[in-house]
Amino acid sequence: NIPTAKAFCTDDERAGWTAQAYVLRAYYYLQLFKRYGQVPLILKDLGTNNDYSKATKAKVGDVVKQILSDCDAALATPDTEQGFSWNIYTNQTGIMTRAVAYAIESEAITFAVSPLFDDGTYTWADALNVTKNALYQCLTHDYSLWNTVIDGAPNAYASYFLSTPYDQRNTDKETIYAVDGRLSVWQWFGLPTNDGVTQAGICPTQELVDAYNMVNGEQPITGYTDAEHLHPIINPSAHYDESNPYANRDPRFYASIYYNGALRYLDQPSGRVVQTYETGNEGIDKNSASVKYTPTGYYLRKFNHFRSSKTSNYDGYNRLFRLADLYMNFAEAAYEVGTPDAEVSIGGSMTLSARDAVNKIRERAGLPDLSTGMSKGDFEKRFRNERFVEFAFEGKRFFDVRRWKTLKENFQYMTGMDITLNGNKYTYTRFKFSPRVTVDDKYLLYPLERNEANKMQTLTGNNWQNSGWK
Repeated sequence: NIPTAKAFCTDDERAGWTAQAYVLRAYYYLQLFKRYGQVPLILKDLGTNNDYSKATKAKVGDVVKQILSDCDAALATPDTEQGFSWNIYTNQTGIMTRAVAYAIESEAITFAVSPLFDDGTYTWADALNVTKNALYQCLTHDYSLWNTVIDGAPNAYASYFLSTPYDQRNTDKETIYAVDGRLSVWQWFGLPTNDGVTQAGICPTQELVDAYNMVNGEQPITGYTDAEHLHPIINPSAHYDESNPYANRDPRFYASIYYNGALRYLDQPSGRVVQTYETGNEGIDKNSASVKYTPTGYYLRKFNHFRSSKTSNYDGYNRLFRLADLYMNFAEAAYEVGTPDAEVSIGGSMTLSARDAVNKIRERAGLPDLSTGMSKGDFEKRFRNERFVEFAFEGKRFFDVRRWKTLKENFQYMTGMDITLNGNKYTYTRFKFSPRVTVDDKYLLYPLERNEANKMQTLTGNNWQNSGWK
């Protein structure tokens, strides 16, 4: 109704509203196909008398074509304050912008060519063209990785998630789109010794802890000799000490996880030390007798400000899209098309390799660059590990292991760390949880709600349910 609306507005405003509607539709379809795979493409009001017996599911490739088409239509709109801008003006928090359109394109094409969704519509070369353009456009319109340390954060990575994304891009030039509102990690994912905490919530696993590099850039754990992950393969080049496992790790580890020995109050050098050992103040509860205590030996720290409490919440914000996503999407497409070290012209005089793009993320974290000369297979392992730790607790891992079809190998077996204190000596013992049963192929996609699936089968004569579900 925008073209015929009687609202008092300029032509630029009408065009801007239309562009935002296109981007919103693209975003919703991105979320739908990530979860359900094939879905119907509905591009007009069906009215109340639509004949649903003729409804069909569109293949993923066609859904992604529409997503790209919608974003391109929005991006064809003039870049003006009242139209469809790169900037976020007063009272425009949450608005769709040109950067959001590019971020949606970048993610949609990357998913479209991943093993779970690849139906031959697009190639990795197509993905490279889209992802490199999205990255280039954002880099040339004043987007950059956050590199500032703010009060109450151990490093720049931690600072980013504690800072406001609603500053009209004055300081935060990494965020492309953020969830509205401050999180309450202190209450729902908090330490049991903090007054007002309701539950421990999401607790990191030992597998995530193992994924964090050492400060020398090496991976401490390169795999496991057993399926249940109780016996790690230790990389001698990493200088990892099993009797002191949390020393000299990737700075993102200290920003994201409360571990035994972590300092809770960063502004008090002698402040409270987190105790996750048995009988410690935040001690492990392997039997899950209380929802307030960790079952894994770890608590979530990412987004949590040490000053947060039931009287004052200083916790941070979750971002749906950020510049790091675009670097990673480009890197994935670049190494799939060529080699990790092959320089790609992304626009103008700017060139970047897959390794360069990942190193941008690592450099912000304070880690050494990945070495040159890696095979595609070796680089892929490091790349996927990098996504694991960079985007921990941001909702991306859930979809990554599905689109790569590695759900079973990543999620079937999970472990924690049981720590005991004898005198002044800690003993660290890995322990396993019951194997997860939600790792079969049917869990790669959501099921349709049963009544809706049955209704559509009755109307169309076709089974609309995703494979494996009833």
